[in-house]
This record gives sequence, structure tokens and C-alpha cells, in this order.
Amino acid sequence: MNNVIRPALVLFALLSALTGLAYPLAVTGAAKALFPSQAAGSLVVQGGTTVGSSLIGQNFGDPKHFWGRPSATAPQPYNASASGGSNLGPLNPALADAVKQRIEALRAADPGNAAAVPVDLVTASASGLDPDISPAAAHYQAARVARLRGLPPEQVNALVASHTQAPLWGWLGEPRVNVLALNLALDASAAAR
Repeated sequence: MNNVIRPALVLFALLSALTGLAYPLAVTGAAKALFPSQAAGSLVVQGGTTVGSSLIGQNFGDPKHFWGRPSATAPQPYNASASGGSNLGPLNPALADAVKQRIEALRAADPGNAAAVPVDLVTASASGLDPDISPAAAHYQAARVARLRGLPPEQVNALVASHTQAPLWGWLGEPRVNVLALNLALDASAAAR
């Protein structure tokens, strides 16, 4: 019996040390060496203060800022510890009501905008933490932001264009605009005036 238990315990201890300690430490070390910003959370620092992460959406409610995708996390929006979608199906009345409320909020913030509301402004992403919106969603909001900040619409649209990221490797995904980066650039341009 001892001939069976002892090798099993030794193998258990060895594999536990290998997969529970050595491998995670090696992967973490490699990540920190090869991708230091991403391994540290892709934090955005401005003026020595961390203002957010480029990978997690922020809650911008001021109409002078661009708004991101709605967050499905609870009890607070963009709560990284509660990442997950709403799990509401397309026929669920609660989803339809939430979308209607979001459209009404967008229309109330910009009553003169009769354009179709881009879908990513009224539906949450699968994680509920998406930091990006489509260029269409950014351009939809550009007139409101320009008007409320007293900026020429061309300047705001140019900021949107300069913050539009192409799909990864030119083909993977869709063009996107990081809302935090865009709003920080918008604030910086307003401060420079």
C-alpha cells in the first residue's frame, strides 16, 4: 500500500508546485517583461493620477462627455468584479424597456438629433465593461458634445477620427473608439483653449 500512496503524494506535490507556483510565476514574469502596460492593467495615468483603464469602460454621465456602452454590471456600472452580460434575450420585455429608456435618455440629451441611435449606445456588451464604442456611436454624439462645450463640430469630429482605432491586424474586429481616451483628449483640448 505504501508503494502506491507515496508515489501518488510525491507526484501530487510535484505537480501542485509546478502548475500552482512555477507556471503562474513564469507566465506572470513573461507578461510583465513582454507586455508591461497590459500586465499592469492598461492603466491610464494623467498628471500622475490614475484616471482609469483603457480596458474597462467608465461611467460618463455628463452630456459634455461622450457616453460609452451601457454597463450590465450591478450594483454599480462598470464594476469589474461583477463582469457579465444582462442575460436578457431579444424577446425579453425588460431588455426592450431598457433599450427604450436608453434611447429616451440619448434623445433628451440631444433633442435636435434625429439620426438613428447606434445599437452599441443602447445595448450592453457581453462583459458589461466595454471601453469602446463604434465610430458611428461617437459621431452620433459629436454634435451634442460640440454644442455643450462651445466647440466647432469639425474639431470634435476630428478628435473622434484621430481616436478611431482600426481593427486588430487590419481585419480582426471592427473600428472602435476608446471613450476614456476620447474624453481625456476632449478635456485637454478644452483646457488648451
